[in-house]
Amino acid sequence: MLNVAHQTVGLGQENTYVVYNDEKNALIFDPGAQAEDLIRWIDQNEWKPQAILITHTHYDHIGAVDALRDHYGIEVYVSDIEKDHLNDPELNLSARHPQQVSARPAEHTWTESGQQTVGDFSFRIEFIPGHSSGHVVYFFDEEGFAINGDVVFNGSIGRTDLGGGGYVPLIKGIAEHIVTLPGDYILYPGHGPQTTVAEEIKTNPFFEMFRRNEMHEVNPENKE
Repeated sequence: MLNVAHQTVGLGQENTYVVYNDEKNALIFDPGAQAEDLIRWIDQNEWKPQAILITHTHYDHIGAVDALRDHYGIEVYVSDIEKDHLNDPELNLSARHPQQVSARPAEHTWTESGQQTVGDFSFRIEFIPGHSSGHVVYFFDEEGFAINGDVVFNGSIGRTDLGGGGYVPLIKGIAEHIVTLPGDYILYPGHGPQTTVAEEIKTNPFFEMFRRNEMHEVNPENKE
């Protein structure tokens, strides 16, 4: 059985997740800031991290990567499309902030979607660009949950004005990979509270086309 825990960190109130099993082996997702607090939290719960997995490389999701990888002696996985963003403040969007963020290159990169195994954990990854160019969502289908970064929020979707591809690919990715999931499938977003697929189809204003069962009604001329 897998469990999910999170800490909200940084000025952007980013959710850092830990997915752990009965043996307390764990994966860390998007350690965004406040490294000392995250280490204290992980150690207090006696979790044993096996790797760091990144959904996307915006600065608020990677600020504590190096501190945690060094403290636990673990390796980092990131989309191959965004591998150069980790150590480039312009690309990770921290260049215009008072404190620029940079992390060393990842040891591993995702180059294709599908089933993956890291340590004790098996999951499926899909690339859903739009918010960022190489955004990855991690699906734990047997357990019925996803670490979905900034693709879908409770009642909203990720911004599409940050050079990551735009509205059309994001909505298409949601149509192909999120809306098709069971209604009780849990979504753990990068900001804000968790939600479910059914709840978002019912209440999310960006999901109106899905409520009308018009999943392919995406007009690139009007939505860019």
